[in-house]
Amino acid sequence: MKKKLCALLSAVMVFSLCVAPAHALELSIGAPDDYLFGRPTSDDTIYEWETPNVDRSKNTALIPPGFGTPTSYLPGSGEYLTPNLVPGALSGGLVNQVGSVSNPDGGTSVDTSGSYPAPGTSVDSNGFPTVNGGTSSVQTTAFTEVTSGMYYSNGSLGTLKIPSIGLTVGVYEGTGSAPLLKGAGHFENTSIWAGNICVAGHNRGVRNDFGKIHTLKSGDIITFTTVLGTRSYAVTSVTKVSVNDVSGLSASSDNQITLYTCVEDQPAYRWCVRALEQAA
Repeated sequence: MKKKLCALLSAVMVFSLCVAPAHALELSIGAPDDYLFGRPTSDDTIYEWETPNVDRSKNTALIPPGFGTPTSYLPGSGEYLTPNLVPGALSGGLVNQVGSVSNPDGGTSVDTSGSYPAPGTSVDSNGFPTVNGGTSSVQTTAFTEVTSGMYYSNGSLGTLKIPSIGLTVGVYEGTGSAPLLKGAGHFENTSIWAGNICVAGHNRGVRNDFGKIHTLKSGDIITFTTVLGTRSYAVTSVTKVSVNDVSGLSASSDNQITLYTCVEDQPAYRWCVRALEQAA
């Protein structure tokens, strides 16, 4: 009996030790620090607290250039998603669906005739305009067609040289990515010898052939050599034109050469250099 009483007392003592006061069971859970929370995903159109205010709306949204294209790595490159809504479009400097484009650095204003891009204008993979979507509409006067006999063994149509900027580059047919990776590109459906020869080139990235053509001065000499011979041309103008302006691709009764390249950080514009054949 005595042993049973001792065992019972021991059990009661153990049980009493296991019973904790009610206040000891209260838990206090603190919230995590602010930095452990994700930032809000909502975004205001205009950040009023920024100086100056920054427009984050679709008005300034860009359609990015294609993967692997020469401008794909450049911040701010691409085409505007809604060009008619771009701030400042009506006051000049950007292409708008209504009105005209003012060229701040000279050149002729280009009427966009209510659409973007202008009617009859299409561009290739590098953003250079094609002549009426690739269908030739140039006059036969002072025009030399590209034929199989015009090519050199290396696949080029000729060699362009501009001594004042130290340029010597081969010219290949077309203004797409493939020819411009080799050198300068000849606009299809434009003349290759008589009349107006039109050539495009990159000014940064993998190739930098035309990186300095906007620095050319009036009278600077350009030479172009083909299987038909060599002609020298003197620069007459260097202008910034709209990407929609295809007037420089028009046929001419005069022998001349027209060069195009992109304007850095201004996808709506191209540099255009014109040069007329020097008198013999």
